[in-house]
Amino acid sequence: MDSVDDSKIIEVLTSYRTIACVGFSKDPSKWAHFVPKFLLSVGYNVIPVNPSAESILGRKSYASLHEVPDKIDIVQIFRPSEEVPEIVNESIKRQDVRVIWMQKGIANDGAAQKAEMKGITVIQDRCMYEEYSKLMLKR
Repeated sequence: MDSVDDSKIIEVLTSYRTIACVGFSKDPSKWAHFVPKFLLSVGYNVIPVNPSAESILGRKSYASLHEVPDKIDIVQIFRPSEEVPEIVNESIKRQDVRVIWMQKGIANDGAAQKAEMKGITVIQDRCMYEEYSKLMLKR
């Protein structure tokens, strides 16, 4: 778990609107589909990053972060922890990513430290849906 407090999470959720979801699933029964679909429903611009899909929920899917033409604020990760370092490296190369959010059950302290040294906020092992529901719906 990271050391990010609720006020920082609220700042992230209110300040940034464009999320590249690495591992956005085509399968509606998976959290990696439900969470980004929820985020779309509350007004975020969610960009699927999934090399096995042409589109998800009618949105063009990209094979990797470097293919996404839009500015990215948040990289949301729904991939195994061992894949995180490569995703973090891609995020750093983009130079527009402000936050890396590893979903519940996903963490990589080494990659997190590397991103933080580049000025990127890192949230690990937390569900974006749960945090939004807990902190934003009561406001």
